[in-house]
Amino acid sequence: MSYPLVEACHAARRPAPPAPPPFAHHGPALLTEALARIPEEAVRAFTASWNDLPADAHLGAGTPYRFRRYGRFRIAGDGLERLPHVAFFQDRAVNKVSGGVARMFAPLDDTVACGPVLGAVVRTLREHLPGPRTGTDLCGVHQIRVTATDATDGHPAPEGVHRDGHNYVAQVLIRREGVLGAESCLYDLAGRAVHRASLSAPLETIVLDDRRVLHGVSPMRPAPGARRGVRDMLLVDFFPGR
Repeated sequence: MSYPLVEACHAARRPAPPAPPPFAHHGPALLTEALARIPEEAVRAFTASWNDLPADAHLGAGTPYRFRRYGRFRIAGDGLERLPHVAFFQDRAVNKVSGGVARMFAPLDDTVACGPVLGAVVRTLREHLPGPRTGTDLCGVHQIRVTATDATDGHPAPEGVHRDGHNYVAQVLIRREGVLGAESCLYDLAGRAVHRASLSAPLETIVLDDRRVLHGVSPMRPAPGARRGVRDMLLVDFFPGR
């Protein structure tokens, strides 16, 4: 004989399953495997597109050190649906430096936005989010280059330790040459460091739950013997459709 009320009480006392860790740090193999079926020339063209990023006009720096493009997509089945180009906006509560300002960045080049590489990368990252992905069907894609010289340090995160205001954020290293610093660090919501890494191998990736951890990147400067340091990143923000 079953006793539904008793069974319900026992079920109510069972502890909830633990939440997955709020981030994952992947080596290059994750995305290397995802791109294995794509022609090498398409992958080379994708990474070379970082050479054609315009300066970020919203930094207010006399000498530009950050260059970027931006685009938005709906993740539809096995493909990406490009959405109309709009300004990038963050609330001041999550970005005390640039929040509250509609920042218009140059759009992604058509060959990047419509090419097979971006679609494969975004779909793979979405499959490896550190939490539920149901309903998380929009994404913002940022191509960012930060440079440093003897005269000008590069600041990958001029806003310091922050959140982006999305559900999940993926950080993919594309290129790192002649760089000291630029250490990625994650913090719990109390401000305690929980993970540090200097992304060094192309396609090395951190995927984080932006609601459960803060993140920042230390300033960078040229390595000894290098006149210029370059760090290219692909950032993908995942958020619900609306």
